[in-house]
Amino acid sequence: MESRMSQIAGLLQPIAQDLQSANRHRYAWQMRGLEELVEAVSMAHYLRTQRLISPEEAQAAVPASIALTMNDYLFGVLDLFGELMRFATVHRGDVVLSGGGGTCVLRDLQELAVAFEALPRWHSKDWVNKLEAMRQSVTKVEELGYGLVVRGSERPSGWVPDGKEDEGLE
Repeated sequence: MESRMSQIAGLLQPIAQDLQSANRHRYAWQMRGLEELVEAVSMAHYLRTQRLISPEEAQAAVPASIALTMNDYLFGVLDLFGELMRFATVHRGDVVLSGGGGTCVLRDLQELAVAFEALPRWHSKDWVNKLEAMRQSVTKVEELGYGLVVRGSERPSGWVPDGKEDEGLE
């Protein structure tokens, strides 16, 4: 990750001076890549600490003297929902169970989603779309957890489907 961050620093450093004060907001649309940087840094932070990165920690992770806007931070964290959903589908046991004293991904997603739902509504198409994607990600992880807990307990350990039943499905 450090090699990527040094590459990012090399790309951002030449334009850092142009993005000071009012110019930062003037070029906000062109700098939407910072949302992706916040998403990546927040995912790495979550994997290390199992907690959400703060705006201050996200700012400290930016490898150049470019100020993150609140939009950069919030939209980056909203993008994190999709990454956590993909992480949960790969590491299914961590979805509903907290192994080793850690927290479970599902609970973290639900708590974070509740916090985002409580924020004031923005009349921005991007905001509405990202909130909808957030809801879909949480629902997918909830359904995955439901399947693991409820449906998984209905089958005996080591259960394998009978080959004859599978033939009728084709």
